[in-house]
Amino acid sequence: MKPIKVGLLGLGTVGTGVVRIVENHQDDLHNQVGSSIEITKILVSNVNKERNIEVDRSKLTEDPWEVVRHPDIDVIIEVMGGTTDTKDYIVEALNLGKNVVTANKDLMALYGSELLEIAQRNGCDVYYEASVAGGIPIIRTLIDGFSSDRVTKIMGIVNGTTNFILTKMTQEGASYDDVLKEAQALGYAEADPTSDVEGLDAARKMTILARLGFHTAVSLDDVSVKGISSVTKEDIQYAKHLGYQLKLLGIAECDENQVSVSVQPTMVKNSHPIASVNGVFNAVLVYGEAVGETMFYGAGAGELPTATSVVADLVAVSKNIKLGISGKRVNTAYKQTVLKTDDQISSKYFLLLKVADRAGVLARITQEFANHEVSLESVLQQPNQNQTHAEIIVITHDASKAAIQNVLSSFNAIDVIHEVKSVYRVEG
Repeated sequence: MKPIKVGLLGLGTVGTGVVRIVENHQDDLHNQVGSSIEITKILVSNVNKERNIEVDRSKLTEDPWEVVRHPDIDVIIEVMGGTTDTKDYIVEALNLGKNVVTANKDLMALYGSELLEIAQRNGCDVYYEASVAGGIPIIRTLIDGFSSDRVTKIMGIVNGTTNFILTKMTQEGASYDDVLKEAQALGYAEADPTSDVEGLDAARKMTILARLGFHTAVSLDDVSVKGISSVTKEDIQYAKHLGYQLKLLGIAECDENQVSVSVQPTMVKNSHPIASVNGVFNAVLVYGEAVGETMFYGAGAGELPTATSVVADLVAVSKNIKLGISGKRVNTAYKQTVLKTDDQISSKYFLLLKVADRAGVLARITQEFANHEVSLESVLQQPNQNQTHAEIIVITHDASKAAIQNVLSSFNAIDVIHEVKSVYRVEG
């Protein structure tokens, strides 16, 4: 049988893992696909660089077009990252009738809908399982596993760097700055960690998941984003005291075809399954009208977990080629995107207030919540050695985002409230 020939754009961590798996699993791949899979050409930045894997030098090139336009290549695997140039390579490959597998979340978050349309016009596949949550098969699950159900909510930890930082802060009582330095030293965080710690990486992944789960063209601009750089040791301590864990969660919800997508530090009840997801691990919960709550957990990054997802997509694409059904998987955003207003986004909230320590303050605060129709689940005043102020913790019942914003605005006019130190969504 004619082999499936592959062009690989990128030989970094994930690219190296792809080569390892394809070379070491030929018997399994042949059994699943019905023919061998050969990596024919590989794009690298420097053909003379020493690598920790042996690769036939004749397969290496520094010219991306030599890979993309190679006449014998059936599938392009893109693991080089970036968006602008990378998009050009992918579009050219699709227009030449080549199928594409990518691990590029930025590319798919920004241009996914466009690329899928180009692929469909050319009778090609675009598979991108590895773009979200590494080795967890969440994209295939949303497309296939929930095809007969209606997804109402997707919630998860989709960034391992921030989960590592918050886990260390919780377990060791360390400060954000100290743990960030440790994460950088271990290679979990980049020298410029902005994309991770400010929630941008998670926002791109949630854009992809929301599109798939709700069949609507959610864009990155539709995602409300807040990172973890302002999380303090004090916040962590109060969360633990109250029976919560602080996690950076991506939350996408759909009610009657109205959608909201956010990324934000969230207090999660200890009894909730996602509260026990620690370190660099990821977890995604999907709620379906029929199936209820399901949870998917595993390694969210790394050479082999991510490469495993890439090769799983390669197998699926190769099967489609053999069956002559490339480009037949319909996965379009066929519903209009209608975003929820702040009045329609509802959850519990945690607030930490620094207030004057005198009689009547608590009554005035609770009255302000009542004025905006926000009911309170619990109120706790913490003793403070500084007699000039006290700290009050409030956890609300379900309240709209707009109502909470109105409460916070009203606090500005109340002289006994010195500072709103923290506000977090509460789950579980």
